[in-house]
Amino acid sequence: MTTFAVPREWWTTGEQAVATALGRLVEADYAGPSRLPGWDRAHLLGHLAGNADALVNLLTWARTGVETPMYASQEARDADIDRRAALSPAALDAEVLAATRRLADAVAAMPEEAWSAQVRTRQGRAIEAGDVIWMRAQEAWVHAVDLDAGVGFDDVPAEVLVAIVDRVFAGWERAGTDPGVTLFAGNREWGAGGVAVSGSVPAVAGWVLGRSAGEGLRSDGPLPELPPWM
Repeated sequence: MTTFAVPREWWTTGEQAVATALGRLVEADYAGPSRLPGWDRAHLLGHLAGNADALVNLLTWARTGVETPMYASQEARDADIDRRAALSPAALDAEVLAATRRLADAVAAMPEEAWSAQVRTRQGRAIEAGDVIWMRAQEAWVHAVDLDAGVGFDDVPAEVLVAIVDRVFAGWERAGTDPGVTLFAGNREWGAGGVAVSGSVPAVAGWVLGRSAGEGLRSDGPLPELPPWM
């Protein structure tokens, strides 16, 4: 079990970025593709709303001691995303904002001692409840970019992007799927593979998250195909 404490502003500013992107969409945009491969914007927004409610479940678990999984099942999660994606744009916007408010209320209701309670992610990994703030910050910032509505990785605070890349490499290590690269951005270094890759923090983050093919990066060999990061 690990704890990944982050400034709460990473989460709140991420939610603001989602709201900014949401405000730029017009009705015809919702059925269009997002930057998340295979997802349109409506399904992405349905996921964002469902993720907020899933994290409320984890905070409820931490606060009450009653096991409350993020989702009842994978099938229930997928069905809920589909249900929300079928709503009108106005109704879908309302669902996203209402779920975000429920999460904010759940955070406000947490007693200090409950933040160290152990819960489990959808993948079954044990974490402390304090990690929920980071989980949502990551979801909000990455999916604000995925909405492809004027928010880019250049708009994400560099420290947030560095933390995201940290988490991606940690996930690859846990899964035993090291892609065989050494990655450099600014004064940061990740991995110990045979191919050296360097670039700006936004370019590096976009690549490891699968949102770019490596534009803006330099390497001393062919860029490898990266494994899934979650």
